[in-house]
Amino acid sequence: MRPNILLILSDQMVAALTGAYGHPVVRTPHLDRLAAEGVRYDAAYTAFPLCAPGRACLMTGRHASEIGAWDNGALLAADQPTFAHYLSAAGYDTVLSGKMHFIGPDQLHGFRRRLTTDIYSSDFNWVKPEWIRLKETGGRDCEEVMSNRPMYNARGYTGEGVRIGVWHNALSYDEETHFRAVEYLRARKETEDDAPFLLCASYHHPHEPFWPPLDYWNRYEGAEIDLPSFPADLDGHRTMMDRNLNAYHGTGRYDLRDEEGLYRLRRAYYGLVSYMDDKVGGLLDALDETGLAESTVVVFASDHGDMLCEREMVQKRCFYEWSCRVPLIVRHPDGWRAGTTIAHPVSLVDLLPTFCDLAGVEDRLPHDGRSLVSPTAVNDADRVVFAQAHEAVGMPCIMARQGRYKYLHIHGFEPALFDLDNDPGEWRNLAAEGTHRQVEERLRGAILDRFDPDTMARENLASLYRRRLIRDTMKRHGHTWSHDPAFDHRRGAMDQYR
Repeated sequence: MRPNILLILSDQMVAALTGAYGHPVVRTPHLDRLAAEGVRYDAAYTAFPLCAPGRACLMTGRHASEIGAWDNGALLAADQPTFAHYLSAAGYDTVLSGKMHFIGPDQLHGFRRRLTTDIYSSDFNWVKPEWIRLKETGGRDCEEVMSNRPMYNARGYTGEGVRIGVWHNALSYDEETHFRAVEYLRARKETEDDAPFLLCASYHHPHEPFWPPLDYWNRYEGAEIDLPSFPADLDGHRTMMDRNLNAYHGTGRYDLRDEEGLYRLRRAYYGLVSYMDDKVGGLLDALDETGLAESTVVVFASDHGDMLCEREMVQKRCFYEWSCRVPLIVRHPDGWRAGTTIAHPVSLVDLLPTFCDLAGVEDRLPHDGRSLVSPTAVNDADRVVFAQAHEAVGMPCIMARQGRYKYLHIHGFEPALFDLDNDPGEWRNLAAEGTHRQVEERLRGAILDRFDPDTMARENLASLYRRRLIRDTMKRHGHTWSHDPAFDHRRGAMDQYR
C-alpha cells in the first residue's frame, strides 16, 4: 500500500539548536522521538535561505533560477508542477494547513484544499525599490541604497526586541494551523475514503518576532545559554555578501554584542523551538490516536535557519550553516533505517522525487532533486548540493557543498571556500589563502556548468521591473490574490475536512 505523507514545516529553525541534533539545553522531546524512530539528515540544505523562494524550490524540486524565485516577492508560476500536483494526479488527497508563502493568483499549486489563510501577502507588495536599485548597481552601492531604509530587521534581535507573554498574530496563526491539521487527521479516521493523503502542516515559528509565551520562556529559567563569540578581526572575515546583508538588515545601527540582549534573544528562541516541538508532538499524538501512524511517513523540515547574531548577522539570506542548513528528519511506518543518520549533503529539493517515489509516481518532468528513498541515496557521498540567494545583495550568489567543502560564488566579487570538518564555524576562507585551488576550481566549475550568473542577474532585474508595474496597478484597482478558506457551517465539524 502507498503510505500517507505528513510534511511538517517549521520556519527559521536552526538545526543545531535542537535536542534532536544534539544540543544539550534546547528541549525537543518530540523531535528527539522522531529522530530515534526515523532517519536524521545531518547536512540538509535549503535551496534558498529565504521563506518564499525556499518554499517554492521545496514544492517544485527546482532551483530558484529555474523558476524565477528571486526573492520574497517573486511569483511562483502556475505552470510549475509541484509535488502536490504529482500526488493529486496519483490519487492522493492533498491538503495544506498553514504558511506556504505562495506569491501570485494560484494559491493552491496542486493542493486540493487550503485550510487556512497565509500569514504573509500573496501579492507583489513586498517588491521593494531597494531590491531594484541593488540589482541595477550590481550590489556595489549597498550601504548608500540602504541608508534611508525606514525599517531594519536587526532591531528584533536586540534585548528590547524580545517580548515575553504577549499574544500576537503569529501565535494565533500557528494555533489555527495546528488545530486545522489535527482536525483533518481526526476526520481521516472517520472517512471511508481509502485514498492516501498528503497533509502539509506548515508553521510560522520559531521565526521572529521572538515573543514566546510565558510558559516557554520559563522553561529556560537559569539555563546555560551559549552566546556568539566575536573575533577581534571580524571585519576581515566578512565577504561582500556579508557586508551587503548587514547593510540591508541594519546591523550597524544596533548593539548586537550586548550580552544581556543576546541572552534574552537566545532564551526566547529556545522557548519558541520548544513551542514548535510541542506542535510536532501534537501531530504525532493525533497519528497515534487515529491509528494513522501505522501507514504514514512523517517528514519534518524547516525552510531555512537563522543567524541569531552569529558573526553579528541576523535573519537568513546567507550560506553559513546557521542560515542555510536545516533540520530534516524522515520517519517511515515500517521503521526503515530507524535511528540512523545520513552525513552527506542533501537538499530540500529532494522532497519532490522522494514523495513521488513513495506514491509510485514514475512519470515526472525534469527536476533538480534526488529521491531520499532511492537505492543509491544512502551512499551518495560525492554529490554536489547547490543553494542560491539573490534578494538583498545585488548580485547572484550560489553555494556548492560537496563532502567536507563549501564554496560560495559571489558573482563579480571574491569567493569563499570552507572546510567544514576542520573549520565548522566557517572562519577560515581557504579561497583567500589560495591553498585549495583544485577544490576551488572543481566547485566553481560545478556552479558555472550548472548556472549562468549573468543571465540570472538580467532575468532577476527584468522580473522586478515587471512586478513593480503589476503591483502598482493592483494597488490602484484594490485587487488582491489572498486566499480565503471556505467552510460550510451547514456541515458537521468533521465533514468540513473531507
